[in-house]
Amino acid sequence: MYGAFDPRVERVQNQGVDACAVTVTAGSEEEAQAVTDALLDARLAACVQIGGPVTSHYWWQGRRETASEWVCLVKTRQSLLDEVVAAVRTVHSYDVPEIVATPITGGDAAYLDWLMATASGRGGL
Repeated sequence: MYGAFDPRVERVQNQGVDACAVTVTAGSEEEAQAVTDALLDARLAACVQIGGPVTSHYWWQGRRETASEWVCLVKTRQSLLDEVVAAVRTVHSYDVPEIVATPITGGDAAYLDWLMATASGRGGL
């Protein structure tokens, strides 16, 4: 009835949200799970989605390469990004892992509230 602009759904846009989505690629499903576990156990992420395998094409050490990888899409706070990078590097096998953050500028208010409350950076709580 309302479509994409349902007035019953509260939305937040450009409200200074401290949220971001971080993309991390991993060389195996097991490594992607290790990344996920490290981030969730430390409460550095509210949610991590693992997808794959995907085929990545890239330049590495002067040569064009192709590899099967798994993609972790991490929902977290921008203020936790340094800790997220450190945690990923601790469990990751790559010399230069892909760890790229994209700001979340808006979304469903209830989801963003949950994300902010859950990604506390206080492991075990």
